Amino acid sequence: METPDKTFTLKSNDLGGQFINRHFANGMGFNGGNLSPHLAWEHAPAETVSFAITMYDLDAPTGSGFWHWVVFNIPSSIHELAEGAGDVQKSLMPEDAVQSNTDVGMPGYCGIAPPAGPAHRYLITVYALNRKLDLDKNATPAYVGFTMNYATLSKASLMVYGQKQ
Repeated sequence: METPDKTFTLKSNDLGGQFINRHFANGMGFNGGNLSPHLAWEHAPAETVSFAITMYDLDAPTGSGFWHWVVFNIPSSIHELAEGAGDVQKSLMPEDAVQSNTDVGMPGYCGIAPPAGPAHRYLITVYALNRKLDLDKNATPAYVGFTMNYATLSKASLMVYGQKQ
């Protein structure tokens, strides 16, 4: 019997099914740590030139969701980001990686801040890309997504829930 090929996979040492306080925002009624989670990925396509990561709130009350984190041009030799790498002041991102603006209009990780009510679904995705993106940190999340659409070889995701306590 033939063994199936290993698939592109995203994992985290920090995340289970729910976000914990250190990943929540520090503001907007929350006192979280505003730390991006640890992420690690494996089995990317051999043709991968760079990676990108996005974190998106599917349930934000905006009519269009909410982008909490957008990173691109992560070198193909990198397969892991430490917790807190989304803090642009800490310089924990690999050289050449670009953290573009989130829906709060600033680059870097923006901790979750769901309003009271049902849990929100947060989709964290790593994209294996066939090239680097010719964009800068001022690119909007929608434009980064549009550009990635034409460069994506494969993607892997985690769904994590967050709820105001």
